[in-house]
Amino acid sequence: MEGFKWTELLNPEFYINLEIGGHHIGIYVVLFIVFAETGLFAGFFLPGDSLLFLSGIYSEVLMRELMTVHGDFANVALLATLVAISGIIGNIFGYWFGAKSGHYLYAKEDNFWFKKKYLIQSRLFFEKHGGRAIIFARFLPILRTFAPIVAGIVQMEKKKFMFFNIVSSFLWSFTLIFSGHYLYRYLLDNHNMDLKANIEYIVIAIIILSTSPLAINYLKNKIKERRS
Repeated sequence: MEGFKWTELLNPEFYINLEIGGHHIGIYVVLFIVFAETGLFAGFFLPGDSLLFLSGIYSEVLMRELMTVHGDFANVALLATLVAISGIIGNIFGYWFGAKSGHYLYAKEDNFWFKKKYLIQSRLFFEKHGGRAIIFARFLPILRTFAPIVAGIVQMEKKKFMFFNIVSSFLWSFTLIFSGHYLYRYLLDNHNMDLKANIEYIVIAIIILSTSPLAINYLKNKIKERRS
């Protein structure tokens, strides 16, 4: 890729607008990233929330390569459904991986792709919230990667896991994709503000919002440790 910079990998817009041989493959890349972030323990570093929000903005571009959908709402709804299905499959794979290899992960040494502390944080989060942790974790970076793995480790009932898995996947995808799409349309039509010209600020804002609960919880635990 001419003029390619490695820093572009940190920008979700790069994946959405990716082209190979004149074909726009953004939709396939988005679906794979959603699967990897929710199903592969090495996927915790991939963009999730910001990618979905931007996918809502670029919904027409993403779906155009896959199929022609008549109607703005139908186009966005189908995109959100495909993303939800990808997230469901990712969580199923994560659950299976946790059930088969979870205990091995606790004995595994840290490396670039794997940090044991994230697994432990997810386990504590899961123990505190139970099945609802699958829903909460879907909106939290890192935790959404390890939550299904932990569910597999603790042998959570499969029917119960699938219920929370399906609910959380659709809730996550529809909330972020519809928010991105209709906020973009509203600001453009009513205030002549093009969010595509401010992608960097959007990504930074979403990262701050999505990681703030983890940061607050981390600070609370540190304060408790010092007091004790």
